[in-house]
Amino acid sequence: MRIAAALFRGSLYAYTALFFAFIYIPLVLIVVYSFNANPINMMTWSGFTTEWYAQVLGFKTTISENALYIESTDQLVAAVLNSLKIATATTIIATVFGTAIALALHRFNFVGQGFYRVVMFMPMLMPDIVLGIALLIFFVNAGISLGITTIIIGQCTFLISYVFIVVSARLAGMDRTLENASADLGANEWTTFRRVVLPQLMPGILGGALLAFIISMDDLVITYFIAGIDVTTLPMFIFSMLRRGIKPEINAIAVMMLTFSFVIASIGLYLRSRQK
Repeated sequence: MRIAAALFRGSLYAYTALFFAFIYIPLVLIVVYSFNANPINMMTWSGFTTEWYAQVLGFKTTISENALYIESTDQLVAAVLNSLKIATATTIIATVFGTAIALALHRFNFVGQGFYRVVMFMPMLMPDIVLGIALLIFFVNAGISLGITTIIIGQCTFLISYVFIVVSARLAGMDRTLENASADLGANEWTTFRRVVLPQLMPGILGGALLAFIISMDDLVITYFIAGIDVTTLPMFIFSMLRRGIKPEINAIAVMMLTFSFVIASIGLYLRSRQK
């Protein structure tokens, strides 16, 4: 029995190590090769440099003068600004509606409640390419010009579901005795919501908002269908670069996006700990 238990434990450890290696080794390689000085073949290490980051940020460099793959830094900056605008607007809308829907389904009973809850999960289960094509057909038939507005609407259709799930999980673990105590002490419904419910719910709201923001920044498939020809987001810009091969600048941009996502996640964890 001891031998079998030891073998099982060793296999579990080995599986865990392989699992994390499978996830994180590609990310480590992207970080390492983003500092590769070889302007032709990024898989051949020829020295350490930080000039690919400088080139992405618009600074003149010496190593990349004959290998400028980014046509214009202005295009990259415009793509980043578009992604930030879309992510900010989408996060606000999705957070408000997702939180309101979660509260309504958790606190009230009405006809079709179960069906409505299932409908909230559908955008997450639907393949991105199907949702993208469906949104494109809808916008074209409705006569809505494709652009930033359609991207925001399209992303809200599935990001509301993510916020809804996170906030619903938080609501399920809340203690309603504090609300009853607030009512017994004479507080009205709005005061109870603002002073009792909202502070308890805030970690879930912040978690859902940060998740929506990161997903919006990274979305490519749905955005590609409903962006039109005049709007380019950062994932679309990177995809257009990849069609001509993996260049060192792409690794630098990927590392910057990874760092940005890590910072957002760290802020969320910090705010959650402060709420506690």
